[in-house]
Amino acid sequence: MNARTIAFELSMEGRQVDEVVACIFHTVLFHRSSGKFTYNNEESYSIRTVSYVDVDCDFIDFTYVCCESEALGRNVKREISDFSSLLRGADAGAARGSISLEFFQKRRARWPFQPECVPWEVWTVYCELAEARSEHDMHTKHENVVEMLQDKIVFITEIINRHEYVPKMPSRSDADLIFDTSYADIQPYLFKVHYNLSGAPPTSVGNTVRKLIRDTLSL
Repeated sequence: MNARTIAFELSMEGRQVDEVVACIFHTVLFHRSSGKFTYNNEESYSIRTVSYVDVDCDFIDFTYVCCESEALGRNVKREISDFSSLLRGADAGAARGSISLEFFQKRRARWPFQPECVPWEVWTVYCELAEARSEHDMHTKHENVVEMLQDKIVFITEIINRHEYVPKMPSRSDADLIFDTSYADIQPYLFKVHYNLSGAPPTSVGNTVRKLIRDTLSL
């Protein structure tokens, strides 16, 4: 199965990276999450409602909606902050990078193998740092960022509303193959975040595992 891929290219100041990425990722997650499932039996279930909050940005004149889940927000913020720190700490000539929100489902495998993770949708934000050279330049760049985010939010909603592939609702025994059931107040589709700077390999679990295998074999 080929994953559906959506990419955005954005230019911003270093201090805006966290909020720009958070705005896009949380908008997607709001549409890719459901309330907690309560199963009555293997196939019958009820779903709680998803609470949401408005988030006002500090460095952008923008407000976005995200799921009201402290644990989910904390996990997403940590990933974005790690990427932002690397990007802002890069050399001026290499201040470009990408961060992806990847949704996947698991396929059972025979023992002793772990389930296979199959991505079905990937949202990538390509970030380029462009610091303002004057107060007028800063004002212009801020307006451009706001306009771009407005366009992206509308586009995200259009993509989400298309009748394209999403995993079907699972039975109780298969719920963990489709959703992240570890949160107490929300149930997003399984997802992971990975990122890289220009010229650097992606910081994903797969790359880390392959590196560990190579290092082990070289001993």
